[in-house]
Amino acid sequence: MPVAEPAPPTRRIKREDLFAPDLVRAALRQAVVMLRPDIQWKNPVMFVVELGAVLTLLFVLHSALGDSSSRVSITYFIALDAWLFLTVLFANFATALAEERGKAQAESLRRTRRETPAWRLGPTGVEQVSSTDLEAGDTVVVLPGQVIPGDGEIIEGIASVDESAITGESAPVIREAGGDRSGVTGGTLVLSDRIVIRVTAASGESFLDRMIALVEGAVRQRTPNEIALTLVLTAFTLIFTIVVVPLWAVAWNAERYMMIYLGLREPIKSLGTDVPTLIALLVCLIPTTIGGLLAAIGIAGMDRALRANIIAKSGRAVEIAGDIDTVLLDKTGTITRGNRRATEFCPVGSSVAGEVARLAALASLADETPEGKSIVAAVEVRQGTVVPARGARFIAFTAQTRMSGIDLPDGGCIRKGAVEAIVRHVEKQGGSIPSDLVPTVRQVAARGATPLVVANGRQIVGVVVLEDILKPGIRQRFERMRRMGLRTVMITGDNQLTAAAIAQQAGVDDFVAEATPESKLAYITREQAEGKLVAMMGDGTNDAPALAQADLGLAMNSGTQAAKEAGNMVDLDSDPSKLIEVVEIGKQLLMTRGALTTFSIANDVAKYFAIVPALFAGTLPWLGAMNIMRLHSPTSAILAAVIFNAIIIPLLIPIALKGVAYRPLGAEALLRRNLLIWGLGGVIVPFIGIKLIDLIMVALRLVA
Repeated sequence: MPVAEPAPPTRRIKREDLFAPDLVRAALRQAVVMLRPDIQWKNPVMFVVELGAVLTLLFVLHSALGDSSSRVSITYFIALDAWLFLTVLFANFATALAEERGKAQAESLRRTRRETPAWRLGPTGVEQVSSTDLEAGDTVVVLPGQVIPGDGEIIEGIASVDESAITGESAPVIREAGGDRSGVTGGTLVLSDRIVIRVTAASGESFLDRMIALVEGAVRQRTPNEIALTLVLTAFTLIFTIVVVPLWAVAWNAERYMMIYLGLREPIKSLGTDVPTLIALLVCLIPTTIGGLLAAIGIAGMDRALRANIIAKSGRAVEIAGDIDTVLLDKTGTITRGNRRATEFCPVGSSVAGEVARLAALASLADETPEGKSIVAAVEVRQGTVVPARGARFIAFTAQTRMSGIDLPDGGCIRKGAVEAIVRHVEKQGGSIPSDLVPTVRQVAARGATPLVVANGRQIVGVVVLEDILKPGIRQRFERMRRMGLRTVMITGDNQLTAAAIAQQAGVDDFVAEATPESKLAYITREQAEGKLVAMMGDGTNDAPALAQADLGLAMNSGTQAAKEAGNMVDLDSDPSKLIEVVEIGKQLLMTRGALTTFSIANDVAKYFAIVPALFAGTLPWLGAMNIMRLHSPTSAILAAVIFNAIIIPLLIPIALKGVAYRPLGAEALLRRNLLIWGLGGVIVPFIGIKLIDLIMVALRLVA
């Protein structure tokens, strides 16, 4: 007989310090490992820096052997080479730290997994097996106090489940067979009642297993935008390389020109013919800042999603969230509280309210939706337990038929459902529509409630009123999304009048009334045909086609396996409003990448004014007018620029990992903001930083 198992350790979503000692130590070790050329070449910008550092090291060794014609001390080249290697190490550290933070989150998920006993239903009865021996399709029994052995769907029973081990939320949730709340996750704890679960994922193949593998995978899949930006940065690197390489010949000719001009016997040596100095110029001009932080930004985006209890199946899903144009939101649970309940039974024709309530309850016995259950519960409070006739045949509610019912042994036929569905059913039976039905339906719909019609045979007897209320602040959230450039669309099974009333109250841009799986899919396809990216959230099997078609499909973890397989994200909290947060996470990722790219390109200006005059200070003294920062000497100018170029990477790591402050702005406003803050800042900050470093080196007598 099954016995209770102790609860698994609880995973709490908490904000760890960016530079937690254990993470920093692991990241530092990994940063050194990533110096391997077979790893470094995947980042072309930093690979060029590493090559430059190696060439500079060879130059230093050559000079140390006494074969050097440079006019500067070897200590200058040693310092230069050290900072070039540090530039690569800082970039590697940024990427490694982002990966370690993701791995820490994955480890907290792994702690929820452990081998537990499972009681599998077999041909000979219940047998005890290990959870690792379960296969997809197995059926297991779970009793109160036991840990659910694997991902699955409840096929029998209803239970209170503690999902804190996965979501960090201590409040238990209800999971039950039928409907869209049947999904359960391995590692969670059953608190009450007996349930039977059909396993949907074998050991090692659950969503958590996939997420852990994704985070800890040796090869990270880069997103299309990241690949495109990498190509652009590589092109910049190639262009600057082509520009810098000929400068050696320019400097060499300038030395000889000045020798002839001044009538000297020996050429005047300049830093322009020292290969390490040209390498320093190249490193400072290529976009090393964004090149060093690009991978960390992408990894951090997925980490932020995971911290919000969202499992993204790829980094591309998070990135797409930032480009979304249209958001499809279910009315129930997202726009309204999702607690729609039967509050009134309105008779039409010659019927009476009590009879309408009784018939509605009988027709709802096979309706597993919360609304159907609320009708039964409301009637049982008023009239007692609803007992169907022996031999009755139940008609379950489906999204296609949009009605449920019961066929009685005496030939009676009771149906309850959407207005249009019941009207068609009655007309098909040869019945007529009461004259007061339409006014009653309109009156109910006008106040934002949902009318359901009840029919007994060929006669419509009344209307069931389902009421829900808007979530507080939902109108302001939609206004915020509108400022972000998003178009919001409400999806509801309500009729046109009810949908229009709620849409107006909530402030959405559009709505789809009387929604079916086919109409959802058609709406998404139509939006995509106009070049728009569409996001939607769903939890039921009937949502699966639309989730698969949407550019961003967010499935609820409590939903069916079909929905979770179709989407490219899964919300462990099963919060219908989480889609809004997902879009904000995606937009923050794109904003961070854009801001740091702008900063990286803009700060080349100051480095140009620091290094170019220093290169030709000895041969072309009139270029000294470009030394607007009044740096101490050519060597101090070049070292200051290289040092700033290196230390700016770790200084920007917190921004890369946390993301820039999010603002609900449109594309044009964001562009202006980027240019003003990060573009102008990228020009000004290096001037200040390079000058300060120069002053510090002079004060400490580190440069001549």
